[in-house]
Amino acid sequence: MTETASPVATSPRQPTPGLSRALLPIFLIVLVDIFGFTLVIPLLSIYAESPRFRATPLEATLLVSTYAACQLVGGPFLGRLSDRMGRKPILLVSQLGTLVGFIVMARADALWMLYLARVIDGVTAGNLSIAQAYISDHTRPEQRARAFGLVIGIPFGVGFFLGPAITGKLTDFGLTAPIYFAAALSTTSILCTMFLLPGGKPAGIGHEPEAGAAALGPDASEAPGGRRLSVFAWGAYAEYFRRPVLPTLFLLFFCFTFPFSMFISGFALFAERTFTWNGHAFGPREVGYLLGFNGFLGILLQGGMMGRLVKRFGEAGLARAGFLAVVVAQVFLGFIHTLGPLLVVSAISSFGTGVLRPAITSLITRAVGRHEQGSVLGLNQSINSLAQITAPMLAGVLITTGHLALWAWVPGVVSLVGFLLLRRAGAGAAGEKTAGVPTGASPA
Repeated sequence: MTETASPVATSPRQPTPGLSRALLPIFLIVLVDIFGFTLVIPLLSIYAESPRFRATPLEATLLVSTYAACQLVGGPFLGRLSDRMGRKPILLVSQLGTLVGFIVMARADALWMLYLARVIDGVTAGNLSIAQAYISDHTRPEQRARAFGLVIGIPFGVGFFLGPAITGKLTDFGLTAPIYFAAALSTTSILCTMFLLPGGKPAGIGHEPEAGAAALGPDASEAPGGRRLSVFAWGAYAEYFRRPVLPTLFLLFFCFTFPFSMFISGFALFAERTFTWNGHAFGPREVGYLLGFNGFLGILLQGGMMGRLVKRFGEAGLARAGFLAVVVAQVFLGFIHTLGPLLVVSAISSFGTGVLRPAITSLITRAVGRHEQGSVLGLNQSINSLAQITAPMLAGVLITTGHLALWAWVPGVVSLVGFLLLRRAGAGAAGEKTAGVPTGASPA
């Protein structure tokens, strides 16, 4: 990162010319949080299917849906509190909920206790959304895709590289070993937030929107992130869906999160039924190593290529390429049964998902004023939660009924919709790069 600013949060009236050092603590926090989260991903559904709980595939994938449903209600509430009280104290509340959820999960001896663990974690979930708001507070519009790639993308890559791989190894000591390790990492994340992240309430706004977006009223100037809306504030959300550009961008985000959620929630069960290694079916170890391979590719992409790719192709161009990559990967995933092709498909999919999240998130935040970013990031998180509720349910049904190829192809179809939407929207609507000038929200 370019160290051109004080570690103290700067006012959004004068954003720092480079990426602020204030983003370093949030990078460490997100890294540790994602690391702990990815320790559990390759384990959760197989853990639920174990003789200890005897869950069906649908019951196993519904653990993801339960978490997302609770997050849908709790996330916007925590976001509004972070706007009023500051990012740091609410981030600590969210992290504490994650820690308690991990401990309950490890100690569970009945399926309902697994659901309770996901409810606790989900109700207090808000780490990523608050981190995104923090990034928006400290970056210029033209820096945002790079900042999201560095501060969110790299932790996702490192987490998905080391977390699942370590899970594969720790399962030698029992299925609860990775969960206890995740709890230890969650404790580390809490300590990082307490001692490294600058505190204080967000500074006031007092400046014009970056993309000429209309304000929603006096509450919009409460914080750099703006007003954070409740999930039930349909009237206020409707204002954003009447904008010429935002509905398309929100739908694009859903077209990314739905396939990703369907893959994450169902891949372990799919792989267990589809692939073998040394004469036995894939288990947490093999799934963990494969997801670790994907994470390693994500590190290479986010750390060394994202900034140059954005400058060369723009966020919209990268998003088109990302959607197309996911389409290709998911179509072939439904046909293959051996490890070699699986590694190729994983590499293609890793590129697609690696560029889509930062590119689309940057397009959305640049389509509104800074004073509205809290609201749109909260709405973005609600869209993500809706995808995480519905996609695992569908994944569970398809895997339970033995439609494994269809489980792979449905995400490909949704990604194709995203690709076609971007093609139809064109450069102006999607924020295509111009000659070094930040793009705003132009009509579709």
